[in-house]
Amino acid sequence: MSKTFQEYYELMTRALKLQGKQEKTSESYLRTLRRVDARIQKPLDELSPEDLKSYFFELLKTHSWSTVNIDRSSLVFFYTHVLERKWDWIKIVKAPKNKSIPDILTREEVLVVLSLLRKPAYKTCLTSIYSMGLRLSEALQISPADICSASLRLHVRNSKGNKDRFVPMPHATLILLRKYWWSHKNPNLLFPQFKGNASGTQEHMHKTGVQTALKAVLLEAGIHKKLSVHSLRHSYATHLVEIGIHLRMIQELLGHNSPATTAIYTQISKPVMQNSNQMIHRLMRGLSSLL
Repeated sequence: MSKTFQEYYELMTRALKLQGKQEKTSESYLRTLRRVDARIQKPLDELSPEDLKSYFFELLKTHSWSTVNIDRSSLVFFYTHVLERKWDWIKIVKAPKNKSIPDILTREEVLVVLSLLRKPAYKTCLTSIYSMGLRLSEALQISPADICSASLRLHVRNSKGNKDRFVPMPHATLILLRKYWWSHKNPNLLFPQFKGNASGTQEHMHKTGVQTALKAVLLEAGIHKKLSVHSLRHSYATHLVEIGIHLRMIQELLGHNSPATTAIYTQISKPVMQNSNQMIHRLMRGLSSLL
């Protein structure tokens, strides 16, 4: 006898927890179940390959291939860990291979863009993202305890894939972070949400504000490339390549898990790490003009 949607939803929630999926992944997988239930009027354990072909065909009319891939992964997880059935419908949907090259900012453009940011919160956050190659979510979650001033390093915690890593922190970035922290003195967050008591809140500022601030200064600077906050991270990685830092070292710094190099687990010799840190600090010297 088929279970109700709510019963399967609860089982899916439990399975995601037991499999150690991150909160964002769990949210997207559960969103898939709600969407499938809304679009296909059949119990989840009675879906046929034809039902799913029709589902994905209609989904592509309103959503991107990124959403389709997420939904496919969500259903594979559901069949594997909730229904305990083998997903053998590989040919139902297959995303086209798209090896697009993202737009980036030049070193000169980065300095122009960051200098145009007027609000200290956005200027400090976006400078941190570029100068340490962070994801937006990583920057917003920075805690004062994550900063090691003596070694000029940032401890990036519980990032994508539940991984931690250390990244070099340019001296100019450290000064900006200190100066900004003194404006609110929140003991847990560098970028608290300024709503009510910023020094006591447990919530970081919204992503939307940071994204909007970057779009505004790109427009002001007359830069019309297809860019987002994540483009600063792409720019950081590209600039590291340009100054000669080894690709395996860059993968380590960015927290990528590449099958080709398994960079996150590779032990880099101390001399290589120190030399890379020195080169990065030299690259970021131009940030001093922002102080």
